[in-house]
Amino acid sequence: MSVTYHHILKSIVAILLVTMLFSCQNGLSEARKFDGDHPTPQTVGENVNLFYTDSGKVKANLRSPKMLDFTNQQFAYREFPNGVEVDFFNEKQEKTTIVADYGIVYSQTDLIDLRGNVKIVTSDTTVLNAEQLYWDQARSWLFSDKKYNIKMNNGALNDGEGFDANENFDKFISRSNVGVQYLDESKK
Repeated sequence: MSVTYHHILKSIVAILLVTMLFSCQNGLSEARKFDGDHPTPQTVGENVNLFYTDSGKVKANLRSPKMLDFTNQQFAYREFPNGVEVDFFNEKQEKTTIVADYGIVYSQTDLIDLRGNVKIVTSDTTVLNAEQLYWDQARSWLFSDKKYNIKMNNGALNDGEGFDANENFDKFISRSNVGVQYLDESKK
């Protein structure tokens, strides 16, 4: 009788060990999958207020409630999930301001993606509002495929969908629009 009891006890212990081994193996596999799907930032900045200077002059001032730095990834980027505001200053220290609900800066391509209530106010009072805006820093070029409206410093208005422009907005190409334009016929 004791041999049977001992044999049953060994069988129960063996079943428990095998069950635990397989459950741990599945848990480890699941944990590894979860870790690989969500990259983590190398740093997180709260209430960020960065200044970029050149030769003692402020060129830009960036403010954001939160910045996530993913420059540790193969395709490096910085994300501003709670909004971003940037002031740019030209050689004459004239200010242009850009505000958006969300921003992401891709380090390798110099491309910035701004989304949600994007607003640009230039030093000459031109105001652009858009749902989304891309800014190619290397080419000093802005573009969007989304709805926008712009009020130029001469009073011209334009509502449309999709545009390309240089940073000064003196070259502005709209893909489809409705608006009021003012032409100076004295400059022929």
